[in-house]
Amino acid sequence: MIVEISHFLTILATGLFLLSGLFVLFSNQNEYISNLIARTYSHAFFFLIVSFGLYIWLAATDNFSVLYIASHSNSALPTFYKISSIWSAHEGSMFLWIVFLALWGFIFNINISQNNPLKSLAIGTLSIIIVGFLLFLLLTSNPFQTILPIPPNNGADINPVLQDPALVIHPPTLYLGYVGFGIPFACAIAFLIKGNSDIEWELMVKKWSILAWIFLTIGITLGSWWAYYELGWGGYWFWDPVENVALMPWLASTAFIHSLSVSIKSKRLRVWTILLAISVFSLSLFGAFIVRSGIIDSVHSFANDPERGLYLLGFITVIIMTSLILFVLRFSKIQSKEKIKRFSKESFISINNIFFGVLIFSVMLGVIYPLIYEYLFDQKISVGAPFYSAIFSPIVLLACVFLIFSVDSKWARKFKFNQVSLPILFSTMVSLLITFIFFYLYEINDIYMNLLIFIGFLIICRYIFEILQSFRFKKYINSFSAIAHMALGLLLISISLNSVLSIERAISLKIDETEKYKDLTIYFQNINLSNYSNYDSIEADLLIQTSNGKSFMLSPEKRRYFTRGQITTETAIHATPLRDIYMTIGDQLDDGSWVVNIQINYLIRWIWFSAALMSLAGILLIVTNNRASIRNKRQDYEITT
Repeated sequence: MIVEISHFLTILATGLFLLSGLFVLFSNQNEYISNLIARTYSHAFFFLIVSFGLYIWLAATDNFSVLYIASHSNSALPTFYKISSIWSAHEGSMFLWIVFLALWGFIFNINISQNNPLKSLAIGTLSIIIVGFLLFLLLTSNPFQTILPIPPNNGADINPVLQDPALVIHPPTLYLGYVGFGIPFACAIAFLIKGNSDIEWELMVKKWSILAWIFLTIGITLGSWWAYYELGWGGYWFWDPVENVALMPWLASTAFIHSLSVSIKSKRLRVWTILLAISVFSLSLFGAFIVRSGIIDSVHSFANDPERGLYLLGFITVIIMTSLILFVLRFSKIQSKEKIKRFSKESFISINNIFFGVLIFSVMLGVIYPLIYEYLFDQKISVGAPFYSAIFSPIVLLACVFLIFSVDSKWARKFKFNQVSLPILFSTMVSLLITFIFFYLYEINDIYMNLLIFIGFLIICRYIFEILQSFRFKKYINSFSAIAHMALGLLLISISLNSVLSIERAISLKIDETEKYKDLTIYFQNINLSNYSNYDSIEADLLIQTSNGKSFMLSPEKRRYFTRGQITTETAIHATPLRDIYMTIGDQLDDGSWVVNIQINYLIRWIWFSAALMSLAGILLIVTNNRASIRNKRQDYEITT
């Protein structure tokens, strides 16, 4: 009965969202209609969130009469895995995706004043998008389908790879980032519909954009960390197509936030900003299509039914084409007549937006071209790390060079090189010295890696110099910009050193045998066989001793899950600030020895730390802006009273 109620409430929510959108399309905008739209949307969200809450209850209570729950859960699972199994596969994850999109709209609805000229249009735009995805859910991917008359006694279990605490956090965080950019997209569309260039829509969406960017950054970082320790790959990024479709909106959103900062201060780059707002959300929708269409094979993909993807492709195409047509029609009204001065901060941001565009196009090409090639020639090809490295290294290098000079550039004023000669010279000398030390110690022969290391240290040194100047001369410095860009410098250094220093080897060991590798002495102590409620395991005890006398135990494991018969690899990692000793166990050979894979990954944790710093910078910006807003409201109140 509960599943039928949940299903009915979702249908009811779909109807109310449709009404909210129709009110915008076919009614004259006035105060009454605006209030009606807001209330209708709020009621629709209420029914949708209740429906999702009931669905969570069904999963938590092992209601295997629901086909989706029976296919992706099990009574032996802990409760938090039962709940997280909802977003472990296609139908449930799509349900969560829609709920989060509606949630962003609801928070926007209750936080924005009814007097705002764009609010109703933005809510209406979101409502229409939500209806489209709800119809996709109900008609093609129904999570409420039941098994009648006799449901199974137990479920088929969740994918063993997903039986990890990261499943509880990573997908929801990533989805919040994806759909969060629906707010700036809807506001941009509302602005284009209004056609009034005096409306400052950019300031309206600033905090929403940064918040969505924070969630997207954290989501991608958590996914990278999860793949590292759970999948046994031993790396942080593998240019998997689904990884790439997450990277594209992140690149576009980063460019969007930079462009937004220009448009807030003046109307310069407004065209860029609107186009990027459309692009970010469009790329998020494209990612949803890639993951859920079944046209690619990936550990991340949710579906293997290409026909179901036709609906998504058609709907997403309509959204994107309608947005671009509206953009073209309003182009003359939104285009700024003010010219951007050469070597101003606006010009540097514009140049870097072009670089971001090139990177996005390159990633898009790497995702789309193999699909087109397979369709035309019936042959599968893959685009891997060499392709992306060959493009990303020089482009990122050039972008960072312009970033260095933009530190001292001014808004709407021409950059004067003689004013920053000393800071740049000092930062360059320090960075060159550090880079030379790394080159000498580690014999790094890759020219691009050396340049990226140099640029990374140059960015950090340049901002440190800027911070010191701000203390000395009481000069204002944007803390968000400083932390975020220093994190970028640290990210470049970490990625470069990780790629040139990390090593990997597979060795075969018998019990009581010892093997030396680099500065490590590896002693195979024992094999442990264990049985658990839903899997059995083979665990190796490996005693590791370093050249400086330190010793520690690593116990990599292989598991075989009973229900699915799937075998997984559980890694063993010894982490230090500078390197990870990373081990997995393979198969037993005919001579009785075991294959042991060992990796020494340098500075890999600094990659995730850099991403965390970027997220922290975004949080600081939102907090400081909120405090400033509260302070301004208090001052206004004191003046009026």
